[in-house]
Amino acid sequence: MKHHIQLLRPKQWVKNLFVFLPLFFSGQLADFSLLAVTFAVFVAWSLMASAIYCFNDICDVESDRLHPEKCRRPLASGALSVTKAYCLTACCILLSLLILTVADAGAWTVFIVVLYLILNVAYSVRLKHVTLIDVFIVSIGFVFRIAAGGLAAGIWISHWIVVMTFLLALFLAFAKRRDDLVVFNKTGVISRRSITGYNMEFLNAALIIASTVTIVAYIMYSVSEDVILRFNNNYVYTSAVFVILGVLRYMQLAFVSGEGGNPVKILWEDRFIQLCIAGWVVVFFVIVYR
Repeated sequence: MKHHIQLLRPKQWVKNLFVFLPLFFSGQLADFSLLAVTFAVFVAWSLMASAIYCFNDICDVESDRLHPEKCRRPLASGALSVTKAYCLTACCILLSLLILTVADAGAWTVFIVVLYLILNVAYSVRLKHVTLIDVFIVSIGFVFRIAAGGLAAGIWISHWIVVMTFLLALFLAFAKRRDDLVVFNKTGVISRRSITGYNMEFLNAALIIASTVTIVAYIMYSVSEDVILRFNNNYVYTSAVFVILGVLRYMQLAFVSGEGGNPVKILWEDRFIQLCIAGWVVVFFVIVYR
């Protein structure tokens, strides 16, 4: 059971909390019916993501055995067979679709989840080996999460939330590729073929550009007239402090500590990042739900 759970990577499910953002920003978190359907989408998306993790590990089992850290994964270490991984993948997909159907999340929500599955199967088989396309697909996946949450709850999705989600995910994806390159330079192990299309100078520049654009876009969002009118609040810009601190902290971890390759691990363990997220949530909670 321990190895089955490791293969599903439940700690990664924290990324799927993005499905709640449309509900949070709409000020309708207290609406139980909308909260229930959004939670169902969260569970369904988490199961679908776990199915993709299983399938990805099946595709990468040989290369993972050569990686200094990934070699401990259940398939790479031999703790679980590929056949069991295929069965677990199928079960997660079926259960995910069943939850969406029972929760009446809507045809468009199911379409987005299935599209996410198809895109990530293509990613696992081929597209993750294509330079730049790999990071863009990862970033689009986070936009899909937002879209699924909004469609299920019948909430209009602002272009600002789409842009900010994509930019933040792109920043994190470049940080992960930088970590892959660090491992490659140290060990000579190629975890994915796309890494040969990157070098440290390019990835450092990409991280700086992505972080700068993310911060500037967020500041533009926070002082936008339509945002101020929608929230009926002139102090949205105060939340930018936590965004700037969070981005700079992540860059510090990537450039100084060499720990930018696992955003979920950082989210679970780094107190500074946790405080930045908590501060941002508190500010917006006060703005939206005051």
